Amino acid sequence: MIILNCPMKRDYITELLETYDKDGVTFKKIAEQGMKLTFETNIEDEEKAAKIAKETIKATEIGSVLYFQVSVG
Repeated sequence: MIILNCPMKRDYITELLETYDKDGVTFKKIAEQGMKLTFETNIEDEEKAAKIAKETIKATEIGSVLYFQVSVG
């Protein structure tokens, strides 16, 4: 499970991660509380999943200016 804290564009990030499917890695949002989004992933290495999520968000047109944090939970 990965935890993503983001005060803005939560719907955008949710759609981005839930449609991500490269190398068999997928994400599914399981909870949202305030600015905290919780996703489960199908890979066991949650650190790798967090890194993939962060890189995916950063690669978007707004990712470089969007404030967010990704951690393993």
